[in-house]
Parts: sequence; structure tokens; C-alpha cells
Amino acid sequence: MTNNPVIPVFGDWFKLNFTENNGMAFGIEIPGLYGKLFLTLFRIIFVILGFLYLLKQSSVALKGGFLVCVALIIAGALGNIIDSVFYGIWFKDMNYYDGGYFYGRVVDMLHFPLFSGTFPSWMPKIGGDSFTFFSPVFNIADTAISTGVISIFVFQKRYFPHKEKEVVAVLDSSPTIADEEE
Repeated sequence: MTNNPVIPVFGDWFKLNFTENNGMAFGIEIPGLYGKLFLTLFRIIFVILGFLYLLKQSSVALKGGFLVCVALIIAGALGNIIDSVFYGIWFKDMNYYDGGYFYGRVVDMLHFPLFSGTFPSWMPKIGGDSFTFFSPVFNIADTAISTGVISIFVFQKRYFPHKEKEVVAVLDSSPTIADEEE
């Protein structure tokens, strides 16, 4: 696919929309010549440290669900790294890419514009403007990262239970003033 074609998959609700993303989520970029290089190197360091953390934690009695969430985040970041490092080299003739290693773009294709509308005119600053609910274009790697992070937040009490019961047990077994008088 060349840049920006749209292929309807499921009517107007799901489309393949080929987009090259120079930055992070929602197209946010780190400015300057070395911004993209910094982002790619940060992702690589994050994946290495995350993988080491995952190895270390897999030997500890942690919940399996938490390890799956961390693995999803690492796998998604690795997928984006592959695009960032190699994309421009593999497809330079196809999409007129002029960068090199570590300066590639991440390919986003999944688009779910669920519905469109217009903000009511009484709303300050945005009244009368049109909107599309869920307009971001993303990829499978972004989905893995988001699923892992959101799952950690949702299930954090299950993954990291409080130790209040142990504190109560220690307080119940500690000597009282009546015990000390005997």
C-alpha cells in the first residue's frame, strides 16, 4: 500500500487507512533532527529493561496476568521498534522515504470511526464543530501496549494486593499492657 489509501473493511465502522507515523501515540513527535533517534533508542532501552524485568519477575511468585500484561507492553514496543529501525530501508522506493536506520516511521492502519456528529452550538469553543468518535489510526502493536497498560490499571488490586491483613495479624499477636503486667 502506498501512503493514505483507505480500504473499507466493515462499512464505515472499520477501515484500513495506511498512515505513516513519525512519532509516538497520536502522532506526537519529539522535535529536532535527533528527536526520532532519541525516541527509537528510548524504545530499544525500554524493551531491553522490560525483558530483563519480565525474566526476573517470572521467577518470583507474581500473578500470571501481570506478567502477560508486561509481555504485551514489551511486544508492542518491539513491534514499533521494528518499524522505526527498518521501515525506511525496506520500503524506501515505495513511499519516497529518505531516512535511514533508526529514523523510520511506524505504520498505522486500523481505523474505527464509529460515528460522526456535530457538537451542540451551546458548547463553548467547540460548539458547531464536527467530530468523529474514535478517529485515531493505530496498529496491532499500539493495541498490545494499550491493552497491557489498561489491564494493569484495571486489575492493580489483584496484581498488587495490600498487606493490611498481615499488619492486623502482627498487631493482634503483639503483647498488650495486660500481658506485660502478668
